[in-house]
Amino acid sequence: MPTERTSAGDPARTLQLLWRHSSADRRRGPRRGLSVDAVIEAATAIADTEGLDSLTMRRVAQELGVVPMTLYTYVPGKAELLDLMLDAAYARMPRTDTTGQPWHRRVSAVAEENKALFERHPWAAAVSTARPPLGPGLMAKYEHELSALDGLGLSDVEMDDCLTYLLTFVQACARATADARATRHDSAMNDQQWWAVNAPLLARVLDENAYPLAVRVGAAAGAAHGSAYDPDHAYAFGLQRVLDAFAALIGRSPNTNTSGPSHRDGAGPR
Repeated sequence: MPTERTSAGDPARTLQLLWRHSSADRRRGPRRGLSVDAVIEAATAIADTEGLDSLTMRRVAQELGVVPMTLYTYVPGKAELLDLMLDAAYARMPRTDTTGQPWHRRVSAVAEENKALFERHPWAAAVSTARPPLGPGLMAKYEHELSALDGLGLSDVEMDDCLTYLLTFVQACARATADARATRHDSAMNDQQWWAVNAPLLARVLDENAYPLAVRVGAAAGAAHGSAYDPDHAYAFGLQRVLDAFAALIGRSPNTNTSGPSHRDGAGPR
């Protein structure tokens, strides 16, 4: 489970900082030539290279060459800083122009944009956004991504459902990819090397007759992918299944019932 989540800080202060409300610039104490953006940039660089576990207010202050108390005159704490970091990453995401293209290409582009986000900022995949940071970066992202699903006969709720489903899939793939990389790093072996070491041990204890289906399918998958899990294949296979599901939803009779709540727990921009 994610150890970090957005919207965990003071909501009023967070929103002021996200939208750069004038009251958010009233800092206490002497000015040190910093800015909120400089703090966000330094924190993001630390998270990108060292991971979220290394991200502390003290570590950011060290990176900026100031004492920790100075940092708190710009950002209340790590919880609010994480929201600012993620929203800034959203704002910088390239947005593919898919005007006039078929819906499946538009949806695939949204998936690729988010996949690229997690490749640039691996820490972002580990953050829970069940309560998203409602900043300008997120709102621009949400508006852009919804446009891939607009005009397809889906209700507003269905559009949000489809986007949530798609982004959840991409984030899950990013987490699995990060886990696979960490496993290779920690073991100092790639998957082929690991299997070469462990296959003879497994052969001595495994009764193939007891698990014929598992042995047959596992061997076929391993031979096809070169390992028990191939992140690139899993993403490509899964995205096609997501598109198949959307096609079934889009192809049926249009749902004109848009009554009822437009948001549920976990729904909305993310």
